[in-house]
Amino acid sequence: MDTAQYRAQSFWFDTLPDRLEPRPPLASDDQLDVAIVGAGYTGLWTAYYLKSLDPGLRVAIVEAEIAGFGASGRNGGWCTGTLAGISEFIGDDGPRRDAGIRLQRAIFDTVAEVERVCDQERIECHWARGGNVTFAMAPAQVDHIRAEVDFWRELGFGEDDVRWLEPDECKQRVGTATNLGGFFLEHCAAMHPARLVRGLAEVVEGLGVPIYEHSPARAIEDGVVVTDGGRLRADMIVRAIEGYSGSLPGCERLLLPVHSMMIVTEPLPDTVFKEIGLENRETFADPRRTVIYGQRTADDRIAFGARGRYYYGSRVHDQFSADDPAFGEVKQILDSLFPVLREHRVTHRWGGVLGVPRDWRPSVGVDRSRGLGWAGGYVGEGVAASNLAARTLADLVLGLDTELVSLPLVGPAFPPWEREPLRWLAVAGVRSLGESLDAAELAGSATPRVREALYHTVVNK
Repeated sequence: MDTAQYRAQSFWFDTLPDRLEPRPPLASDDQLDVAIVGAGYTGLWTAYYLKSLDPGLRVAIVEAEIAGFGASGRNGGWCTGTLAGISEFIGDDGPRRDAGIRLQRAIFDTVAEVERVCDQERIECHWARGGNVTFAMAPAQVDHIRAEVDFWRELGFGEDDVRWLEPDECKQRVGTATNLGGFFLEHCAAMHPARLVRGLAEVVEGLGVPIYEHSPARAIEDGVVVTDGGRLRADMIVRAIEGYSGSLPGCERLLLPVHSMMIVTEPLPDTVFKEIGLENRETFADPRRTVIYGQRTADDRIAFGARGRYYYGSRVHDQFSADDPAFGEVKQILDSLFPVLREHRVTHRWGGVLGVPRDWRPSVGVDRSRGLGWAGGYVGEGVAASNLAARTLADLVLGLDTELVSLPLVGPAFPPWEREPLRWLAVAGVRSLGESLDAAELAGSATPRVREALYHTVVNK
């Protein structure tokens, strides 16, 4: 790809100040302490913390395209203190519950850690810690949100972390067409994700870590990363490629690549924001199962997306036609939230892939017998989660006994997904069931209990 094609990958890439010239590829063999596959958030944060802890460590990164090409440069721009799969721990009693609460506090603290590093390293990523508002547009959604607030209280988290918003305050923050109240999460910031990942790449290079772009890993063999231009031999190899894991032999069923589709509006006038709020650049969503997410950008646009597309055989798509029907569906949802936006055009449309584990739980781990480390499976919540995972992975690689390595984020490798056509049928079934539940609730009906139980049974199986 040339630089124009890279800019076309997302609004975030299109508005980067740098020239997007690819770094040189790997052209010879090398011997390292740690070789990292993937120059997204996970790989770059891992290199950053490894070099911060041990400046003499020999570390290098190989990347198939350019730094941030995948989800790190395409996501919704939320650095949020939430983590997929954590309910498995905090829903239990005893030690597992305590460990889950420690993990939750750690991911809350991670939002502040990302902000700290951006300030320290002068990474200008349009950071705005306005929190997150999850609003209700139907009575059944009110029930979901109030139950969630109650659950947080049972865990010991106070109003400084999460709180219920009465309808007037909720509508003042996020002026949706219908607003019955909502949930406010303090630990969330809006940001420009590509500025973060590209800035982090420059910082990592400055620490002495070469990033070899246009150098896809063809295989990970015993202590060796194989590329077309050379081999990296290392005591430890870190796999950090999330939804692109299927590109490596033997990893085709580790993470399910689910695509999320995004749009960005033209810059909006002050009159629009007087109606829809977002004065503090709050990120916003509602509790629907198909997952929607949005933010006000630093240049006064609305960036908005929705998740859910899976391609048979775990195929990954990096480019989409502007007239893809999925973009029209995303715009319809956005217009239903903020009818004033119907009169404003969309300037950018793109899709990106996120990695979904079979058990819906992120994992960080090291297998010393194989010299292999891994981190990922964030289910679309990777901006903060990748930082926590990378700090944890760095401690594991260096054999440090820290609080991080005792968190339940550390675990076994991802269990494999089923073979096709079973996984395609499962994803299609879950999506259809979730959409039917959302439609019923948004129409004002009570949650269909049988379908709800079936949905949770299938998702959590």
